[in-house]
Amino acid sequence: MQPTGDEARLELLATRTFKAYDEMYKVVDFLNKTLKDYNVIFGLSKDEHGQMVISIYKC
Repeated sequence: MQPTGDEARLELLATRTFKAYDEMYKVVDFLNKTLKDYNVIFGLSKDEHGQMVISIYKC
């Protein structure tokens, strides 16, 4: 299945894994709000080992 809409425009620039930190989502939210005019989006997920993964995408 081919991505459509916004998914087709996102280019993964980098990922970084960190130890889980309860308020890391606040950092990602801050980065997204502050840097939205620079056409980057930050994502946060948890890997299979319980570590947090921050992803940076270019729009």
